[in-house]
Order: sequence, then structure tokens, then C-alpha cells
Amino acid sequence: MNYIDLRNTLSSLTEGETNEIALMATFVCEVHHSDDRFDWTGFYRVTDPNILKIGPYQGGHGCLIIPFSRGVCGAAARENKTQLVADVEAFEGHIACASSTRSELVIPVSNAKGRLLGVLDIDSDQLGAFSHDDADHLGALLDLVFAAVP
Repeated sequence: MNYIDLRNTLSSLTEGETNEIALMATFVCEVHHSDDRFDWTGFYRVTDPNILKIGPYQGGHGCLIIPFSRGVCGAAARENKTQLVADVEAFEGHIACASSTRSELVIPVSNAKGRLLGVLDIDSDQLGAFSHDDADHLGALLDLVFAAVP
């Protein structure tokens, strides 16, 4: 994955934009199509206390609502901590929105003031598809893109 090119593309496409939905849609589209490992790429947005609802995504259907108390996305939101899961079958409480998902990377997304906007969820149909390097680079891209959101 070429994170330098992805950063340049996202910077160019999102410059001056502050609408979180527009940013999420653009981010997801670019990230999803940048790597064959990514089977499902999307955002779950904080819409109510302790509730995530599906936002912009690429891939098959996703779960519509995920409470903070359930699944990998819920854990990322609840703990405000990136979740890198090499085998979803080994994650207690994993929510199977798609039976093809084998591994998952979920990164909390906040604005510059630290307000949790939601989580970026990337699923793969391959075991162990994601690394800490992926998490670090994607986290930095999220910080870059969502820094201007009020």
C-alpha cells in the first residue's frame, strides 16, 4: 500500500472541507480502492450516546446499528483505542455483519477538539490482513482529514 500517494490524494480531495459526511465518503472511497486486502471499508458514526450507526461505506451491506458494548467497532469506540484483530473468530463478542470477514482493523475517529465522531472499520476476507503499520498510517490519515471538522 502506498500511503504517500494516498495521503496526497486525500489531502487534495478534502482540502477546505469540514462536513464530516462528505469527508467520510471521500476517505472511504479512496481507501477501499487502494488495496485488494480491503473487502469492506466504512464508517460507523456516533449518533446517540453509546450507539454507532452505519455511515458511508464501500463493499457489501454492513450492520446498521452497533452499540458501544458489542463487537470490534464497539470496543474501539468504547475504549477510544484502535482494534487490530487478526482473526475475528478469536474476538469474543465479534458481530458477523458479513460471513466472509476474517480479520478487521477499527480505528476511532475524532475531530481536532477530541470529540469522537465514529470509527473507521476495515474488514478483510484474509486472516491477519492488517499490521500495526497499517493502523499507524491510516490513523495519521484520519487525523489529517478530520482535523477541520467542528
